[in-house]
Amino acid sequence: MSAIILDGLATAKAIKKELTTQVADLKKRGIIPGLGTLLVGDDPGSHTYVSGKHRDCAEVGMKSIRIDLPASASKADILKAINELNSSKDVTGYIIQLPLPVGIDSLELLELIDPAKDADGLHPVNLGRLVLNVSGEMNSPVPCTPAGIVELLRRYEISLSGKKVAVLGRGVTVGRPLGLLLTRKGIDATVTLLHSASKNIPEALQNADVIVAAIGVPHFVKPEWVKAGAVVLDVGISRIASGALVGDVDPKVSEVAGYLSPNPGGVGPMTRAMLLQNVVQIASRT
Repeated sequence: MSAIILDGLATAKAIKKELTTQVADLKKRGIIPGLGTLLVGDDPGSHTYVSGKHRDCAEVGMKSIRIDLPASASKADILKAINELNSSKDVTGYIIQLPLPVGIDSLELLELIDPAKDADGLHPVNLGRLVLNVSGEMNSPVPCTPAGIVELLRRYEISLSGKKVAVLGRGVTVGRPLGLLLTRKGIDATVTLLHSASKNIPEALQNADVIVAAIGVPHFVKPEWVKAGAVVLDVGISRIASGALVGDVDPKVSEVAGYLSPNPGGVGPMTRAMLLQNVVQIASRT
């Protein structure tokens, strides 16, 4: 039997339809949500991703503000753009698109974002709120990919309560905040965070009810490492020699897993949908 596919494209489409209604309601109150993006450099993937975000904004009726700077931009140029986005009344929330060109300290720039406009939920203030808020409603932005993973599972009625979740990757955008989110009261998963120095990774994955692969190593997760019926979410993505984009999970895992979020078409669209949701939620709290 093949795994049931967790369709991120269809789920994100449903979320955007809901957000369209919410944006229309906000406009009736004189509130127009606006997403800003700051892109530095010439990375093709980043340009494609940012363009998709602005198309998403148009689709749900949100305003979008785009600032693109060349890879040669000075630190002063970047700081000026951040100050503009922090002060703009048209910008409800914004992101600094990662990765940044070599030599630019991304953590330093992320800290300069107004926490109240942090659409990615990656400012230290908002990550700290995620650490402290173990239960109850989150009144600050949550990192988009972890939020997208949880929402995708929720909409497929996959409970995480008491489940063993193995997270491959300790990056700031997925692995580290995902562990915090999954262990909040109401979600109640038991999380093992695995990384390049972890021992016996195959054994850890074999014991997991849910696997989230976010390390950017092509087809790293093998079918023999996956427990029959497990839920597998393929998050990391790499470009191989042929030029094709592939995920972290071997395609044959679909013959073992009970549910599979593919890559592309799984968590990626959910990440973009959660970005829009963060901006709408920020606007709703104004």
